[in-house]
Amino acid sequence: MTTPAGDGLLGATQVRALAAELGLRPTKQWGQNFVIDANTVRKIARLSGVGPDDQVVEVGPGLGSLTLALLECAGGVTAVEIDPTLAARLPQTVREVAPDRADRLQVVQADALRTPLLPDPQPVALVANLPYNVSVPVVLSYLEWFPSITRVLVMVQWEVAERLASPPGSRVYGAPSAKAAWYARVRLADRVGRNVFWPAPNVDSGLVEMIRRDAPVSQAPREAVFTCIDAAFAQRRKTLRSALAGWAGSPALAEQALRAAGVDPGLRGERLTIDAFAAIAANRPA
Repeated sequence: MTTPAGDGLLGATQVRALAAELGLRPTKQWGQNFVIDANTVRKIARLSGVGPDDQVVEVGPGLGSLTLALLECAGGVTAVEIDPTLAARLPQTVREVAPDRADRLQVVQADALRTPLLPDPQPVALVANLPYNVSVPVVLSYLEWFPSITRVLVMVQWEVAERLASPPGSRVYGAPSAKAAWYARVRLADRVGRNVFWPAPNVDSGLVEMIRRDAPVSQAPREAVFTCIDAAFAQRRKTLRSALAGWAGSPALAEQALRAAGVDPGLRGERLTIDAFAAIAANRPA
């Protein structure tokens, strides 16, 4: 049986005991770094802003540290876990540590990037500690698949956090930044040290907050806008006239689309807002 760290959460001793019970060695393949600090998961739950009427989806719950904190304040949690051993153990952990919250948890054992449908009730928030290697695809996919999600708070590698939240003109602004801005207003909510994880990663992490907004007004669908973004950043040192040549059919056609969108062909992609990309995509030559 798992003994809680106090107040119905897990601490370092409990996390390591669970891992030992399961014969678990955290794997780089699935980016497993488990949070062992109860104060950190409680802070994440608080910053997420979820309340008793909210259904939350958590991707990669692992041993349940954040899950337990979310169950304290949310109406329910749908936990999507790729590791079958962890998925099977999570409900038991919640029953042992916080039995009064056990009926608010449902676990889906699946690859989050191949699971575009979730059981009801549909989530209004995504809150998770995401493995660095899938963090951007998970965030963008869930915002696409689940229009019910209006808020996101994810803990990701600091470099990824900076990239997601950076504005146009920033040295780290790129395709993930522009695509995230299609769905939401994005900001860095906090920095998290590496000592709250086991095993400790080689870098700090960041909390990224996303509040859904209306998509840009454009005659081009989202997929077409994202294709334009990918082309612009595939060769980010080139001007847009050159970078979008293959996308448009030639440098001249790229310039035609850019000028029609009111964008200087001599700029680089890192200078453009998501609205500018939407305008360019809408003016792509037929």
